[in-house]
Amino acid sequence: MTAWINAGLSAKKIVMFLLYFGTAWTLVNPKENGIGAPAIGEGVDAGTEYKEIKNNINLYGAKVTFDKNYLVNYFTMGTSWIAFDDVESIQYKVSYAKEKGLLGYFVWQVAYDDNWMLSQAAAHELEGNKGGQNNISAAPEVNKVGHNKQSYPLVFIILPIIAAVIILLLCLMIYLRWMKKLKLKVQESRSQVNNIASAAGDFNANAPTLVLYSFACIEAATDRFSIENKLGEGGFGPVYKAVLSDGQEVAVKKLSKTSAQGYEEFKNEVMLTAKLQHVNLVRILGFCIEREEQMLIYEYMTNRSLDYYLLDPVKKYILDWKKRIDIIEGVCQGLLYLQEYSRLTIIHRDLKASNVLLDESMKPKISDFGMARIFIKDIRQKRHILLQIISGKRVSILYGENKNLSLLEYAYELWKDGKGMEFMDPSLDDTYSPCTLIRCLHIALLCVQKIPVERPSMLEVSWMLRNESTNLMIPNMPGFTKKNVEDVQYDSTMSNLELGSGNDTTLSTWKLSR
Repeated sequence: MTAWINAGLSAKKIVMFLLYFGTAWTLVNPKENGIGAPAIGEGVDAGTEYKEIKNNINLYGAKVTFDKNYLVNYFTMGTSWIAFDDVESIQYKVSYAKEKGLLGYFVWQVAYDDNWMLSQAAAHELEGNKGGQNNISAAPEVNKVGHNKQSYPLVFIILPIIAAVIILLLCLMIYLRWMKKLKLKVQESRSQVNNIASAAGDFNANAPTLVLYSFACIEAATDRFSIENKLGEGGFGPVYKAVLSDGQEVAVKKLSKTSAQGYEEFKNEVMLTAKLQHVNLVRILGFCIEREEQMLIYEYMTNRSLDYYLLDPVKKYILDWKKRIDIIEGVCQGLLYLQEYSRLTIIHRDLKASNVLLDESMKPKISDFGMARIFIKDIRQKRHILLQIISGKRVSILYGENKNLSLLEYAYELWKDGKGMEFMDPSLDDTYSPCTLIRCLHIALLCVQKIPVERPSMLEVSWMLRNESTNLMIPNMPGFTKKNVEDVQYDSTMSNLELGSGNDTTLSTWKLSR
């Protein structure tokens, strides 16, 4: 550089290069390792990054020597001699550039630096004499992607601050949005609780006080809704056995998110069941609306549901004819209360074996009022719980020689041909019973006559079951078969059909008694 300046080249046009890497040579004699020592040639890795050089020095404990005349640092490892720029040589070179008034310095491969040691040494040396007579306007040090070297410290401070502020703002937005949703959910939950509580008191001021259970209470009572406590599943959703903190056993009906029934059915069941108090109706104890969950809490029925026994080839023997007559009479009394003696005139449109529960003494109790509606005027195909009780047959399959008859049609055809006993459950013996199986079949067929006036009322059905001397009309083809269900019109005596509806499509209605 001195030669260039002496030759007339302006120092202001000269830029000094700072190399952040070293050069390795292979020595002829490892003991001769000073500046200018004989060498065979360049080493295997002739060009070595500065940070790699520092790693080797630390790893092997090599001794580094700085030569002021040549402004270079060097050390040896075996036969390898490595020369490189360390902090001392960088400081001397920058000082020289300042002294000669050069344009500045340029860093070659700043990425090779080790924790910014060389860059900081150069910057400190450059700023050391700022304002002095030999101060130069140094060219900005840049790496190969063109970033301003002097701006690095400021950038490293500003960027993390900006990133932290952005993250905090995002977290704040998420938190505020979550709080808004939570507030809406709480308001909705409170509104639903108030609606149900007020609905439960609309019809009868003497209705029992319903308990509003917390979700945490029910979750603990069901052992987090464990599969071991699951009793079954219906149209409303799964049913669980629960043991409350005081030891009381209850049944919990949890509204499924995929259920066809919704909040209106939920409110309807609370509203109806709270008003209906009868020994043959399941008693509701309370409800829970929380965390988008809707649950009904009922008294627990020890012996589960009627279909649990009827459709089991072994358990059906537990229900002899006397027990089945008692169950029929109990269901009849429950329906009689709903349709005749309650302040509400109710037709349970979803009465089936799975909705008749049995307590510890096998006493039947009707459950599931979620499907009740005001003035429902469409009629769908009926199946009959009375027929199922006396036959032990499923309502979901077809019967007859050609397997084309519903349970109701099959019963009528056998009765008409004088073969009614072929329809009955062979495990039943009515020898000593005042109410015979054939008589029950006869009554069941009368309840589904096509012409409304030919159907007995629920009160008459109860009387027929208890008094064998009562003469019975001869039933015609039932009105609710797949052959003629389309022709049937709604009428006020439709409630007579309720004794035996037994599949998922049966109907109910309720209205205020006049």
